[in-house]
Amino acid sequence: MGNGTEIGRVRGLGSAKEGAHHWIGQRLTAIANLLLLLWFVGSLLLLPSLDYQIVSMWLSSSLAAVPMILLLVSTCWHLRLGLQVFIEDYVHEARGKLPLLILLNFYAIAAAALGTFAVLKLAFTGAAA
Repeated sequence: MGNGTEIGRVRGLGSAKEGAHHWIGQRLTAIANLLLLLWFVGSLLLLPSLDYQIVSMWLSSSLAAVPMILLLVSTCWHLRLGLQVFIEDYVHEARGKLPLLILLNFYAIAAAALGTFAVLKLAFTGAAA
């Protein structure tokens, strides 16, 4: 029992080592999502109509494509952070947790990549994905 006090033996253990970074990331992506979503809704309201041709032409400009890609990436990253916490908190079997986290990462990356591809295709060719 010569290892010092009880608090000295447990300091640095537990899940609080990375919690602050994760928490800040969720808050920053939430703020980014809010601002980008306000831009998106405001931009759509300023269009003369929401027919396919007009929205496609609008999205083919770089002033619309870049924020749209940022919105897609930020939303997918925020989804990944939030569902990671959910899985870590509510999946109690270790053998089920890791495959779910891997699947979540693949899903979030694939969604962001496919959305980015669709926006870039519109931006560079003016054609639908």
